[in-house]
Amino acid sequence: MRYIGRLSAYMEKLVITGGRRLNGEVFISGAKNAAVAIIPAAIMADGVCVIDNLPGIEDVASLRSTLNKMGAVCEYIDKHTLKVDSTGDITNCAAFEEVKKIRASYYLLGALLGRYKKAEVALPGGCNFGTRPIDLHLKGFRLLGADVEVTNGIVKVKAERLHGAQIYMDQVSVGATINIMLAASMAEGTTIIENCAKEPHVVDTANFLNMMGANIKGAGTDIIRIKGVEKLHGAEYTIIPDQIEAGTYMIAAAIAGGDVTVRNIIPKHMDSLTAKLAEMGAAIEKQDDSIRVMANGRLHCANIKTMSYPGFPTDLQPQMTALLSVCDGISVVTENVWDNRYQYVAELKQLGAKITVESRVAMIEGVQKLTGARVAATDLRAGAAMVIAGLSAEGTTEIDNIRYIDRGYEDIENKLSALGADIKRVEI
Repeated sequence: MRYIGRLSAYMEKLVITGGRRLNGEVFISGAKNAAVAIIPAAIMADGVCVIDNLPGIEDVASLRSTLNKMGAVCEYIDKHTLKVDSTGDITNCAAFEEVKKIRASYYLLGALLGRYKKAEVALPGGCNFGTRPIDLHLKGFRLLGADVEVTNGIVKVKAERLHGAQIYMDQVSVGATINIMLAASMAEGTTIIENCAKEPHVVDTANFLNMMGANIKGAGTDIIRIKGVEKLHGAEYTIIPDQIEAGTYMIAAAIAGGDVTVRNIIPKHMDSLTAKLAEMGAAIEKQDDSIRVMANGRLHCANIKTMSYPGFPTDLQPQMTALLSVCDGISVVTENVWDNRYQYVAELKQLGAKITVESRVAMIEGVQKLTGARVAATDLRAGAAMVIAGLSAEGTTEIDNIRYIDRGYEDIENKLSALGADIKRVEI
């Protein structure tokens, strides 16, 4: 079965009638944030890569299209498995419109620079909840020996040769950690990256590169050591489950007063959320590859501070804010990662939420109920927050701009419907 992106998502909306209890099991797809790094990494191989457990989402479809335009042969074996053949002539230029659709397009820089020692890639697009500077990425490339130029929205990097370097990250950055790791994998000598991001998808990308013949140690810790190799070969790899999708369904169960088992996950990745939901009064049962969330009645308020992994993920902050909007008491959410991630608050207020935002801090006064209204997804995770709020709201909630949601959630309406939600995708 071949996955085809939803070209019509611009003309669709989600309609939710709230108040339905969620019960049952939901199976989590492969990790979006790992997929969008691993697919570009595949073009570094002088051979064929088969990547399994890919989520059927727009970002994956866009990357496949991009790689095909660059000269690779990317074919779906089935809906969740992609074969990437990069043995042909691959252009080092990815400056077309397709690239601007997704934020993770910058991983093409590290991949192309590593293999071909030159790259031209358009600046990333994707969600708009704050600037995504790539100065840390470019700093790393320069330290590896590359010349860097940014003109007219195009990043150009090139090097006669790449050499190992000692690179200290001025701030923790997942994107920069992965991008530098990609390039350094095929640099001469040893690269040491300090103050690294430790997110699961950093580890997943490193594991994939090692399967292709790279020599990377320390991924998941503060320090990553990379001994460069001359050549990478093809490999078969299965992507980890999506931590953020899992968290979204756990929060959905909590707001709907449900009893939901979230399967095909790595429970350790969910520790920060699991602890917070338990603190708020939800009952949690962990198994080897699943977490059961039970919530009877209203939960208690809580304070949330987003942090790099293993702290509370910024990508679960909007969904959690939706939940806190109907919890007893006053909650405080502090966003420590992004500078403009509260754009969605105005949409939650349309549903009756009481939220005050000042700079990076949101104060949430729990209300008895939300009321359905027409709202819009302002970005990917904000869209998920609207869905979660709609599950709880009295009456009907209509969500526009669902193309954002389709960027990161596979079959969200079908998965929620199977749990008992009243949710439909309809044409506008």
